[in-house]
Amino acid sequence: MEWSETPKDMLEAGGKRLEYACFGPAPDEAMTIVMLHEGLGCLALWRDVPAKVAEVTGCGVLVYSRAGYGQSDPAELPRPLDYMTREAVEVLPQVLDQAGVRQAVLMGHSDGATIAAIYAGSVEDFRIRGLILMAPHFFTEPMGLASIAEAKTAYETTDLKAKLGKYHRDPENAFRGWNDAWLDPGFEAWNVAEVIDYIRIPTLAIQGVDDQYGTKAQIDEIAERSYAPVDVLMLDECRHAPHQDQPEKVLAAVQEFVARLQRLEAAEVEVA
Repeated sequence: MEWSETPKDMLEAGGKRLEYACFGPAPDEAMTIVMLHEGLGCLALWRDVPAKVAEVTGCGVLVYSRAGYGQSDPAELPRPLDYMTREAVEVLPQVLDQAGVRQAVLMGHSDGATIAAIYAGSVEDFRIRGLILMAPHFFTEPMGLASIAEAKTAYETTDLKAKLGKYHRDPENAFRGWNDAWLDPGFEAWNVAEVIDYIRIPTLAIQGVDDQYGTKAQIDEIAERSYAPVDVLMLDECRHAPHQDQPEKVLAAVQEFVARLQRLEAAEVEVA
């Protein structure tokens, strides 16, 4: 796998070809931050966030589009209702291995944050040193499902599909894979909060006070159940995308959190 902002080839994981980009130092030179996008996100929709995260932390940053998103291969539809768990335990390990990750922080947004938490609570991987979870969800909430239903209406009645088409090779695959799963009647009972009980690494949990897809109950769940330290950042004047609505505060929090992890790593090396 080529460590480059503009790699010539895609990486292969989960039987799919996935687009990716890398910023900052390679894994053999520094800690790596692996960024996992939201349910309608992709590499391009992170915009300049990966480059800025690499700049303020000094870490390498790996960002990729999951199957069905961006320029990656399409996903098979309908997605299974446990698609986030499958992504965490079946695909993400292959991505980390191909990247040659040695020490890493998983930084996820929305679905990506949930995937990161599931990985940390389900897969024994001592390379993962910390989690940065922006607007994670561990269970469904009526207000969140209502917002997802509104997104369906917007997709079918406005230019949302055309807008998504600017970033996704197959906007229908991207949207239906996410929206149909969340609006499936069986998804109301979806709950993966038990993975929190098995997380043994520090977490930075970030959420907007005005998040339209989840309440503070999602953040409280991880703060109350995790055995490892959890830093909580609730942001005013912020909806579901903290890195877009409050970019300076998010970058500052990420910088401080990662610097603390790096100090811990340095102290462990000295003791050894």
